[in-house]
Amino acid sequence: MAKLDNAGGALAAGGLAALLASTCCLGPLVLVTLGFSGAWIGNLAVLEAFRPYFLAVAFVAMGFAGRAIFRPASACSPGELCAAPRVRRAYRWLFWAVALLVMVALGFPWIAPLFY
Repeated sequence: MAKLDNAGGALAAGGLAALLASTCCLGPLVLVTLGFSGAWIGNLAVLEAFRPYFLAVAFVAMGFAGRAIFRPASACSPGELCAAPRVRRAYRWLFWAVALLVMVALGFPWIAPLFY
């Protein structure tokens, strides 16, 4: 079985893939909101072709992380990280934060026209 120690890497991969998936659409909006401008922002739209691949990587990574995080605590040895309730709680919070980020990356192209 997967250990909770490996869940951090899977969560990081899922979060990074979600950020890359939203770069084409959410990136320009965030940059303009922060005051950055220029024609180079339009070049981020090139990444839209890779969006489905980034989302697939995010979902696979979240699946691995979920399997490691939400397994029963009884499957852990007493000395492992997954046996500590505080660590399990922190990883679950991180999991749901990254899951929210993935959902934003998934749905933003349909919501983006409301902002422009």
